Amino acid sequence: MPLGDDIPLARRTTPRPRRPASLPRRIAQVVFTGALLAGGTVLLLIGPLRTWITPTPVPGLSARLGPDGRLLGHFPYPEADPADLVAIAPGLSLKPDAARALEAMRAAADADGVVLTVLSAWRSVDLQKQLFFDVKAERNQTSIDRARVSAPPGFSEHSTGFAVDLGDGRLPATNLMESFEATEAYRWLDRHAARFHFVRSFPRGNPQGVSYEPWHWRFEGSSEALEMFEPAQRLAR
Repeated sequence: MPLGDDIPLARRTTPRPRRPASLPRRIAQVVFTGALLAGGTVLLLIGPLRTWITPTPVPGLSARLGPDGRLLGHFPYPEADPADLVAIAPGLSLKPDAARALEAMRAAADADGVVLTVLSAWRSVDLQKQLFFDVKAERNQTSIDRARVSAPPGFSEHSTGFAVDLGDGRLPATNLMESFEATEAYRWLDRHAARFHFVRSFPRGNPQGVSYEPWHWRFEGSSEALEMFEPAQRLAR
């Protein structure tokens, strides 16, 4: 038998012509394709639409929240209930844990011959509103310029009851000034504040874009405070 006799011949087949889709089926395909395109368009536009539809977080301020929840560099913070605060001086109050830590820190500083003065502590959202908008108008500042030195209402660490502004009792002329960093009080804080769970909120070149504030310190010595300031810590890492 010849070598090729056991190899079968390939059978030729004639392809059947494809039947055109029925009209209802073609209509369904067109509708389905159109729905996919429309859905994709909506997904592309939903972000800008949400930004346009969502009201601004602070009345009177046209700025909107960034992707990480910040407004003009500041994270949102809840307003502490005044009933949950304790007085640390006339007109000044803090959350109890922060107040006890501040008292211990001031006593330690005093033992070293340093006088720490508390300039500001808890602020209500209404007071922060005045500090932001009234001073902004007085100084003819833009919202961006004002936010570099003062948080919009609802976005201030002071409203939590965990933040304080500190000064040097012997050099009041440096209060709320960058020159505070040259005082003995600031040098003492730089060396010892962490022992009492106080940290600088806005060091020089901070990623929030807030002006350098060597006088502004926040308490992070409780689980509540740690959770509250975790977004700011994460941004600073």
